[in-house]
Amino acid sequence: MQHAVGSELPPPHGPGQAAWAGQAPEATGQTPLPQGGPVHAPGAPLAQGGVHPVAPVAPVPPDPRTATLAVLLIGPAGAGKTSVAKYWAGHRRVPTAHVSLDDVREWVRSGFADPQTGWNEQSETQYRLARRTCGFAARNFLANGISCVIDDAVFPDRPVVGLGGWKRHVGPGLLPVVLLPGLEVVLERNARRSGNRRLTDEEVARIHGRMAGWYGSGLPIVDNSQLDVPTTAKLLDDVLARSLAAPPQW
Repeated sequence: MQHAVGSELPPPHGPGQAAWAGQAPEATGQTPLPQGGPVHAPGAPLAQGGVHPVAPVAPVPPDPRTATLAVLLIGPAGAGKTSVAKYWAGHRRVPTAHVSLDDVREWVRSGFADPQTGWNEQSETQYRLARRTCGFAARNFLANGISCVIDDAVFPDRPVVGLGGWKRHVGPGLLPVVLLPGLEVVLERNARRSGNRRLTDEEVARIHGRMAGWYGSGLPIVDNSQLDVPTTAKLLDDVLARSLAAPPQW
């Protein structure tokens, strides 16, 4: 953000640099650098022209533990998306919000289009509305320096509920990560659920099979079958560090 100022301030000057006209040079006690270039290291050969070439400095990727991030956790029912997202958001060093798409969808009380009864025009409309609402919330959090982690069961073979919509609503800096434990694990976790969050075993198996399509997509995939929530959250930091250093193409 730029701030208006009343008049231009003179730039600071350091050792070996001239002060602005009208300014008295400071007595810093440091040895001024000679004219013509930086001082070369003793015994080091000089490049042509008597000056060492300056090697480019590689950019340092931000620390995922402290950077302001937008993360999308993907996975089937029972993958642990919501539990991991809540834990990760609650144990970061910087302000972080958690937004669950399922929670936002269920803001609709009367007339809620439950996908378990079939995917139709109404359930798709409510999904799109919830995704747009999540994206709006995420952008507002990010604009105020608050990270955001969203969890959603994004299918690799269904463009309507695909990654393109999330990129459009949140932004190209969104970092997707797939949680994909084994089928036996998600079946066991699903059995502990209640209400409309609990699916039939057949539905869980079908969703899990479709999620396997993320293999070969280029997105980072975490098999958290044998990992508890804190360990998975720590591994998520490691995955995000790699994604920040080399963003996945999606």
